[in-house]
Amino acid sequence: MLIKRLVSVILSVLLIVPMCAISVFALSEDEISSPSAVLMEPSSKKILFEKNPHEERACASITKVMTLLIVMEAIEEGVIGYDDVVTTSEHAKSMGGSDIWLEVGEQMTVDEMIKATAVASANDAAVALAEHLCGTEDEFVARMNERAKELGMEHTVFKNCNGLDEEGHLTCAYDVALMSCELMKHEKIFDYTTIWLDTLRGGETQIVNTNKLLKSYDGITGLKTGTTGDAGSCISATAERNGMSLCAVVLGAVTGTERFKDAAVLLDYGFANYEVLKFDATENKLSTIEVKNGMQKQVKLECSGATDMVVTKGSGEKIEQTITLSESIDAPVKKGTKVGTLTYALDSNEVASFDILTTEEVEKMSFSAVLAELFSALIAL
Repeated sequence: MLIKRLVSVILSVLLIVPMCAISVFALSEDEISSPSAVLMEPSSKKILFEKNPHEERACASITKVMTLLIVMEAIEEGVIGYDDVVTTSEHAKSMGGSDIWLEVGEQMTVDEMIKATAVASANDAAVALAEHLCGTEDEFVARMNERAKELGMEHTVFKNCNGLDEEGHLTCAYDVALMSCELMKHEKIFDYTTIWLDTLRGGETQIVNTNKLLKSYDGITGLKTGTTGDAGSCISATAERNGMSLCAVVLGAVTGTERFKDAAVLLDYGFANYEVLKFDATENKLSTIEVKNGMQKQVKLECSGATDMVVTKGSGEKIEQTITLSESIDAPVKKGTKVGTLTYALDSNEVASFDILTTEEVEKMSFSAVLAELFSALIAL
């Protein structure tokens, strides 16, 4: 009986382990079937995993991440609004591929067009948005490429705003992660990218999200899928757990199933092995520093600012804090003068630093300044 129980326990463990097996602190390229992939933490832009991250590839409707980013930025800047009416052109209607069958002259709000673009990956809606904002798709694509340069996307050239296969329309997994993380700053986008099922045209047109991870992955928040003959199956998958967000980019998967599997493996790896620590410099109480030849002998100090840093789980206890401070400062002293540095380090590697600054001005000692101070004191009596 004892032997049977032991065998039973061992078998149960063996059955459980494959379901949740994640390589702790290691993920090999072989575990990702797709040819190109990146896992990035958005706030720090730190890469947690990479496989051919800069290999230039077609990316299909992942292109719409940039389209949506430019639209969301325009809304935030007040250039356009969610209730603005978008009128469909002949060019927008002609797109083909995944669409919502817009007719020439048909009107929808910006809100509805964003929903169609983000949820149904509608090529016609993406072009209609582009034309509404910039007049023509070509002008909008020029803005896409300009924004890509601003974000440091060195391996990206956009030829259209929806991702239909076109010669020279290329990007890479790293660049897709950069623009995805930028779009994630606009939290309103998640109102669209987390929709599974919805309707347009007053309920007449049903749309279903192309991101199947919405139904299977805990914490998924988006972001965009894409599939064409040149690109294969692609995804930029975003998720959040315990206050940490991640972005997993997969390009060139053979099938949609492999695309979703690879994205889930990447996200699982990130959540299992990393955490985000928040560094807030204002929590440090600083006193004063000596002022030489000043009207005051000391000046108060401050250290402000905050940042997030992604580290391996459990390493937070090893982080060391160091304050490097000058012994004194010569007058005159301007407010905001740097006199030291607050540094956080992990295994001797700096992970965050903040300037220590003076909080006030200190005038240099002089006969006239001393006389003025004495006169003020006499008046006060």
